[in-house]
Amino acid sequence: MTQQGAALQTYNNELVKCIEELVSKRDELNRQIQLEEEEKARLQHDIRVLTDKLSRVNESLARRLAARADFDRTIAETEAAYMKILESSQTLLSVLKKETGNLTKATEPRGGKDH
Repeated sequence: MTQQGAALQTYNNELVKCIEELVSKRDELNRQIQLEEEEKARLQHDIRVLTDKLSRVNESLARRLAARADFDRTIAETEAAYMKILESSQTLLSVLKKETGNLTKATEPRGGKDH
């Protein structure tokens, strides 16, 4: 029976050693899980922060794009109105020159018979 007792003690020692190894591996795995959960939490926080920042940038960009469109429209309207003013000025100048010529002709003495 001592042989059986010795064998049983050996099996018991090996079983305890295997259980201790499993516990050690589980503890290491738990440590790795904890580290990854902490990293996941940091990443989720970073995502929230970046998502909020992206939202603010998108809103600002939309406002600036709308303002640029207003500038473009105002510039186009102003340039069109300015071109009309230039055309009107050119027409007015032509009419004025023609009328000045007509008035000059009307006020000139005819053939020197006025004396």
